[in-house]
Amino acid sequence: MSETFGIKPGLRVVVTAGAAGIGRAIADAFEGAGAKIHVCDIAQEALDSCKEDHPDWGYTLCDVSDETQVKNLFKEGNEFLGGLDVLVNNAGIAGPTAGVEDIDPKDWDMTVRINLNGQFYCTHHAVPLLKQSDNASIICISSIAGRLAYANRTPYAATKWAIRGFAESLAFELGPAGIRVNTILPGIVEGPRIENVIRARAEKENVPYEQMEQTYKDMASLQRMISADDVAQQALFLCSPLGQNISGQSISVDGHVRAL
Repeated sequence: MSETFGIKPGLRVVVTAGAAGIGRAIADAFEGAGAKIHVCDIAQEALDSCKEDHPDWGYTLCDVSDETQVKNLFKEGNEFLGGLDVLVNNAGIAGPTAGVEDIDPKDWDMTVRINLNGQFYCTHHAVPLLKQSDNASIICISSIAGRLAYANRTPYAATKWAIRGFAESLAFELGPAGIRVNTILPGIVEGPRIENVIRARAEKENVPYEQMEQTYKDMASLQRMISADDVAQQALFLCSPLGQNISGQSISVDGHVRAL
């Protein structure tokens, strides 16, 4: 069940890649706390589906790796919300599963553009709006691959480690303006995305899918996957009055994953 953690209704929130998956769960959680929501997504189909359930949200079709599109996102978001209190930098891709010598440089570049450059572009355009808020937060979504070695997933891991450095540096930079910046490191999140990752790794290592799925679960002390709602509740907490003195932190929500 969703908590509100004392969030004052009317909080103005932008969630990137917010029409599905973790982003959708985060947007749902903030709405449940009385926030006003604007989401973007690269997939028009996802936006259309989300709009059926949430006709009162704001929507922008946006590829976060394109700075011009991101500029438009925050123009439309500001017009819809009437300002900005929270940015959730959620958009990202899994990238390729391959040894470093087999990775197509184009796949490397695409992973960096979306996962890392996208967070920079969004933050770049959000901060002038956030500086006008008296309750401003940025949540950057990284991954446990941002604190653990991850063989055969180097583009993904490199960007997720970089996001942590980006966010913790921002916390020092933006703290004097009253903007808190934290990073959430989700673990093995149940759903289609991790299923595709597990399938690709199973094929690479020539083992059955079920065996590889269990291997992933065994990586965590609690020996289970987490849900998108687990991540959403952490984001909500960090942006609430209960999190008013939490900044510059990288917080794992993962069931205690010890290795990848």
